[in-house]
Amino acid sequence: MKYSAVRFSTTDIQDWQKDLLIDSLGEIGFDTFEETDKGFDAYIPSSNLDISALETVLLSQVEDYHLDYKIEDLDEQNWNVLWENNFSPILVDGQCYVRATFHEPQPQYPYEIVIDPKMSFGTGHHQTTSMMLSFVLENDFQGKEVLDMGCGTGILAILASMRGAQRVLAVDYDSICVESVVENVERNNIPNIEEKLGSKEAIEGCRFDTILANINRNILLDQMDTYAGCLQKGGELYLSGFYAGEDLDILKSSCEALGFGYVENKVLDGWCAAKFIKQ
Repeated sequence: MKYSAVRFSTTDIQDWQKDLLIDSLGEIGFDTFEETDKGFDAYIPSSNLDISALETVLLSQVEDYHLDYKIEDLDEQNWNVLWENNFSPILVDGQCYVRATFHEPQPQYPYEIVIDPKMSFGTGHHQTTSMMLSFVLENDFQGKEVLDMGCGTGILAILASMRGAQRVLAVDYDSICVESVVENVERNNIPNIEEKLGSKEAIEGCRFDTILANINRNILLDQMDTYAGCLQKGGELYLSGFYAGEDLDILKSSCEALGFGYVENKVLDGWCAAKFIKQ
């Protein structure tokens, strides 16, 4: 697949502003991001690059800082070399080892997940994914019906299955993500994950014991009614993709209005993940 790189340069962007910008770029098809000395690079399949959509994102997001960008086409060989040089394994809570196919296995850990490192979000490297993996490691998934909403590479669905889930539904609105889940499920020999393309309409009428949703604040708020309707009484809702502070307070209010009780949250570099129980 032919990829394009959009190379952003800036001297005065704050980390939280960069995170919001990257989140918005992900919503218009960018699937990989890399830090640079001057800012960051964003990668997208060349056929999906929409300059007008990119400019719209920049107009809505770029405030109080200066940002320049240039577009560069990459050949497929350079793209593969880039990821093999920059994708490193991670270890979550000393239990879950996430690696690519070109890394050596580490059988000493209880859980090892092998994924195709085509995307930076969903590999476990982002703070939100790492915190959600921690929640999966800490809680009981034995025999449960689980939803991984906004599944990305399917890493949360895979770990939920490894932790004993009876069945996992992995949903994403991006067809590239769904294709990635199919590949990664096969790669990890997971028999009980179903992949589905779509958004909240894809889960209407379904029932789950546990919902994992690592998306962003606005989408979580929009889909909360659907989560409430799909989750069994006493079921667990895990949310991430937002910031500690005001974002968490807003989501707490939304959840409590729909009958969810707040349990706890994690914070990593300003990002937040939270656990709720349906009353």
